[in-house]
Amino acid sequence: MSFTKTTEQDSSYNHLEKMSTYELIQNINREDQTVAEAVQKSVSKIAELTDQIVTKLQQGGRLFYIGAGTSGRLGILDASECPPTFGVSHDLVIGLIAGGDTAIRKSVEFAEDSTTQGWKDLQDYSISENDIVVGIAASGTTPYVVSTLENCNKNNIVTGCITCNVNSPLSLVAQFPIEVVVGPEFVTGSSRMKAGTAQKMVLNMLSTATMIRLGRVKGNKMVDMQLSNDKLVDRGIRMLVKELDIDSSKASELLEEYGSVRAAIQNYK
Repeated sequence: MSFTKTTEQDSSYNHLEKMSTYELIQNINREDQTVAEAVQKSVSKIAELTDQIVTKLQQGGRLFYIGAGTSGRLGILDASECPPTFGVSHDLVIGLIAGGDTAIRKSVEFAEDSTTQGWKDLQDYSISENDIVVGIAASGTTPYVVSTLENCNKNNIVTGCITCNVNSPLSLVAQFPIEVVVGPEFVTGSSRMKAGTAQKMVLNMLSTATMIRLGRVKGNKMVDMQLSNDKLVDRGIRMLVKELDIDSSKASELLEEYGSVRAAIQNYK
């Protein structure tokens, strides 16, 4: 199979330094508008991987995201938002990045080039065939990610990926690949732009649809969200007012008594 790195192709624009601020913003926005269309073409593949994730989590397994640079940070972001949004434990969805936690804020040189560290990072979590691992790499060539999925396959661990090139090494090694081809970036090779946006969209789909399938949403409400600030407490009160047809004072009492929207609904008489 042929492999072309569309993520590295020259931008459709030139002489960016000569553009006005308005022209720069307008053209970046024009490019961004193509991302959702690119993601739409992969909906069936996204659904297929989601079903695999749901099955593993229903069986007591965990979901791991693993990536480098922007891709790794996006995986960590999505994983970190699952507990407060859906009330799940912090060890259900786990994000790993080449270079470790330091790399979340600062680039760790050559960390993504390791062909052994990714598997070691997973072993720190006692990875097993009960789990599922999703590799994230815009280029689809990151050694840290590709080698990790290869080791997962050898150990009967289900693998998926999110990449922005077709027939990349990562796509070929993943059992359930998602390829969202967004084309050249506005700034040539800057895959934190359209590719990063596409990856974020896919991650939102994977985690949100998974949590809904796992029963973490009632109707269209986040009934298991953690009440960790005043905004969320107020949201919980409004949910109870609407769901139970009670006033806000009673809803506040229930929320304080039971500690969650779901528990308040289940115990209201």
